[in-house]
Amino acid sequence: MNKIRVLFASIAGSIIEWYDFYLYGSATGLVFSTLYFPTHDPAISLILAFATFGVGYAARPIGSVLFGHLGDRLGRKAALIYTLVGMGGSSTLIGLLPTYEQIGLLAPILLVTLRLIQGISLGGEWGGAILLATEYAPKGVRGLYGSIPQLGVPVGLVTGTLTLSLISHWTTNDQFMSWGWRIPFLLSVVLVSLAIWIRSGIEETPVFQQQKESGDIARVPIVDAIRNDWKNVLRAIGLKLGDGFFNVFSMSYVLTFATVYLSYSRDIALNALTIGCATMLVTIPIVGYLSDFVGRKRIYIGGLILLFLLSIPYFSLMGKGAGWFYLVEAVMLGVIWAAIFSTQGTFFSELFPPKVRYTGLSVGYQIAAAIVGFAPLIWTSMAKSYGPSPWIFGGFMMAGIVISLALSLFAPETKSIAYSRVMEPEISKNS
Repeated sequence: MNKIRVLFASIAGSIIEWYDFYLYGSATGLVFSTLYFPTHDPAISLILAFATFGVGYAARPIGSVLFGHLGDRLGRKAALIYTLVGMGGSSTLIGLLPTYEQIGLLAPILLVTLRLIQGISLGGEWGGAILLATEYAPKGVRGLYGSIPQLGVPVGLVTGTLTLSLISHWTTNDQFMSWGWRIPFLLSVVLVSLAIWIRSGIEETPVFQQQKESGDIARVPIVDAIRNDWKNVLRAIGLKLGDGFFNVFSMSYVLTFATVYLSYSRDIALNALTIGCATMLVTIPIVGYLSDFVGRKRIYIGGLILLFLLSIPYFSLMGKGAGWFYLVEAVMLGVIWAAIFSTQGTFFSELFPPKVRYTGLSVGYQIAAAIVGFAPLIWTSMAKSYGPSPWIFGGFMMAGIVISLALSLFAPETKSIAYSRVMEPEISKNS
């Protein structure tokens, strides 16, 4: 099987998924709080809007169980086609959804419903994309291959935010709020069609084919994962929490934080986010390749330590001008967080044996995502009470990072763990 096509297949869906998912996150503070959750208090509107953002995260564990079951029993490829359809279809419909002023209470109800479908689909996409890349990886470059699907996050986000930026630039505020914001959502149908075509032309991963030929397929993967690998499921949850809070803030809530509480223009906020994501495009594959030599654990711990130490400076410098804002997003998001994220998929997948790998990897990651997805509600309340305080927001980030840092110290180094079915006992022993 052509490895280049496989890598394109793994990143193509990832781009679509994160384009759609973060497009929603960007629109939450800019559009949905006004058009779908209007109240007399702007802070209450924001809280209600970000509650729907959190609902999408809360739905992700459901998707991890559902698509993990399909991926561990029927194959990685089959599950990944369904995730694309769910994500792209829901995003396109959001672009067509009438507002509260047009259909009343039905508008936010439909928005929440479509957001649930988004979340369920993304809950199954990430783990499958990682396995598509890593289970095809040649010996010695699994970290590099596993970092490629992670590029879907910055590419998808840059595409989404750049589209929003261009439309915001070309339209007046009234035009943007009336119809301009819908265009990026409607473009999802084009991107999804392309991704489905790419994925339809690949074969099942060699690791799953070997598993299927041996007949060693889990009847109920989630049950097997909880029974035999519950420690690694909990480990993945804890390892993701710390950087997960920073991830949600710096790639979504930062737009609201910058425009509402720091008085930056929408264009400056979107530009800062775009710069941070563009930096990730360079960082992720370099660090992914480096992890094949120095190990996932060392990079992970180093990244968490830097995030911890720079959390308060990040918030302090953000409000000192657009130049500083651009710089801290590039460094904190584009370099430090990207280094953690580049190793995360490979690191977590290596904790699980092949028969429950899709489920174990996805469930651990997505439960953590469900927890951090409601952080914008907390941050909005914090900002209302304390303003954009670097000590309050930085301290919050540091508390989450401490959890992940403590767990990472006791996690195994996984880069030398065999990935095939025949070495499953070794994986269990090192877990």
